[in-house]
Amino acid sequence: MPTMLKLLLRDLGLLALTLLAVGWSHQLQLSGSGLMWPSAILAGVLLTVVGYLGHEWGHLLGALAGGSRVELPQKLLAVFLFKFDSDRNNRQQFLGMSMGGFIASGLVLVILGLTLSMQFWTDRIALGLVVAGVIATFILEVPGAWRVYKGAPLPHGAAFVGNDTPA
Repeated sequence: MPTMLKLLLRDLGLLALTLLAVGWSHQLQLSGSGLMWPSAILAGVLLTVVGYLGHEWGHLLGALAGGSRVELPQKLLAVFLFKFDSDRNNRQQFLGMSMGGFIASGLVLVILGLTLSMQFWTDRIALGLVVAGVIATFILEVPGAWRVYKGAPLPHGAAFVGNDTPA
């Protein structure tokens, strides 16, 4: 099982690779290279993945700040950064974990808004995909958090574990 340090190093490595890919893509566009489009798509997708990981780290930091019990993934290539234990954590911990991800998504949008240049196709692609991801987050995650806030039980499945959910 990966440790939190290994996950952090993985994601920092991906961030470094992404920044190199973005710079490379910008240079290819400025030079008029035929590789501009493949590099713009690749770098735009990598920026989107980094944005998703920022969202996930926000969830994890929100969970840890509230003293939540979480399970780290079995592999470094897991879809979710962690699983939230719905049976051992309470409503407040769930809401703190949820808010961490929402706040991180907002910060990702602000950072991208301040640093991306719409002159570059990479940046346009990344911003479009990240905005689509934030909309998907709003549709998929906010209603569940709202239901828990209003008194519904904590969810199980997908990114959640509990006594009735296999890890």
